[in-house]
Amino acid sequence: MSRNGLLAALAAVMLSAGSAAAQERPNTQPRVTTVPAAAPQSAPTVVEQPAPAAPVPPAPPTAGQAAPTAPQPATQPGASAQAEASAISLTLPHDLSPWGMFMAADIIVKAVMIGLAFASLVTWTVWLAKSLEILFGKLGARRAARAIGNAATLRQAGRSLGNSGGPGALLVRAAEEETALSAGALGHVTGDGLKERVTSRLSRIEAAAARRVSRGTGVLATIGSTAPFVGLFGTVWGIMNAFIGVSQAQTTNLAVVAPGIAEALLATAMGLVAAIPAVVIYNVFARSIAGYRQLLADASAGVERLVSRDLDFRTVPQAPALAAE
Repeated sequence: MSRNGLLAALAAVMLSAGSAAAQERPNTQPRVTTVPAAAPQSAPTVVEQPAPAAPVPPAPPTAGQAAPTAPQPATQPGASAQAEASAISLTLPHDLSPWGMFMAADIIVKAVMIGLAFASLVTWTVWLAKSLEILFGKLGARRAARAIGNAATLRQAGRSLGNSGGPGALLVRAAEEETALSAGALGHVTGDGLKERVTSRLSRIEAAAARRVSRGTGVLATIGSTAPFVGLFGTVWGIMNAFIGVSQAQTTNLAVVAPGIAEALLATAMGLVAAIPAVVIYNVFARSIAGYRQLLADASAGVERLVSRDLDFRTVPQAPALAAE
């Protein structure tokens, strides 16, 4: 092989090695390029180009110069929306059930709800107690009226009722007591005075029984008439607090406003829950008490008839002045 061929082979090997090293080195390293020889007889010469200067780090700031500010990262479009959503999630209650809204409500709204719940408890307690009382009272009055209607005399009615309690038995015993007290005067006067005294005592017994059975129904009337307004007060207070919270949060998002309004409306709902049963139960008791008083009136009228019958069968002697005439 000639000398020129060896030089060409050596140049080709050096060129391939340089290209591989250039691919592995960063762009900051000096690049090596080959320039073909001008004459075909001579070997190609390698020309090295100067590498670019390395970047010079910035000098530290002196006492009179301010430190350069770092570039700020670009804000993402959804960053503000995510921040707002996180702020809203912090203001929302974790539980939107009635109990959760009660726990998240204002102290005034809580007091209103507790009062309405207590009023509802009183309503159902009065309903249970008065239902049993009126039921047993009606049964006793009906039994007494039946015994009085089946008796021929006042003494027989007293034996039928015996020592049983209730207003019906009290009516019969009061008539017997008044007849016994007036027995000494019946030989000299007519029985009109006895009838009046018996009627007066029977009317007082009826009135006392009616007052006793009506006790507690006034509470139902009060609850039924005032509970809606108490609940409305709690609602107005809660809505005011909700709007105050909206002004402080400086947002009109419905997710911020809705929980406060829901808590306020819960007070009105509890007011209606306490008022509607109270009104219905009061009307039912009013009709039941009227029926109970009617049974007592029937029993009282039966006792008056027995007293009048006993007076008719009693022999009343004439007075001496009337016999002389």
